[in-house]
Amino acid sequence: MLETQSVQQLRQLRLTGLADALEAQFRQPNTYDGLGFAERIGLAIEQEVTYRNDKRLQRLLSAARFKEMARLADVDYSHPRGLKPSTVAALQSNHWISKGHNLVMTGPTGCGKTYLACALGHHACVHGHPTRYFRASRLFEQLTIAHGDGSYLKLLAQIAKADVLIIDDWGLEPLTQV
Repeated sequence: MLETQSVQQLRQLRLTGLADALEAQFRQPNTYDGLGFAERIGLAIEQEVTYRNDKRLQRLLSAARFKEMARLADVDYSHPRGLKPSTVAALQSNHWISKGHNLVMTGPTGCGKTYLACALGHHACVHGHPTRYFRASRLFEQLTIAHGDGSYLKLLAQIAKADVLIIDDWGLEPLTQV
């Protein structure tokens, strides 16, 4: 009874990872018999931290709205586009993000700019940086609509919250004045 009540209270406090860990310890007591109290509570706290990190990553990836689910580990360096592993390794440090630097990728159609941008954005999300992905035409369309319906400042505020803003396919269509 006390076990069920404790788990319910942890869930009410939104400590889902801790509640799951505690339930596992209650269901499998023999597994945890050799551990002391500090070790058992340490495992439970570690599971809560992992749960929260996973939820945050899911939230960041969902908010980013990437065109592709790409990862830097999957980048193909054998493709003849001049991309060097050392360049990507330097970008993985995320110093360019913390310093507020811009990154512009240019190249012919089909060389993997979108994939690389999404992979860098995914990497940024993994490291806790809010990221947003837009195709340029869609971003400009949203800005025009927001300007007309009065939500322009709200949209700009949402965009400004991103540490990384990816604008893809820039220059494919002529720009118009809002």
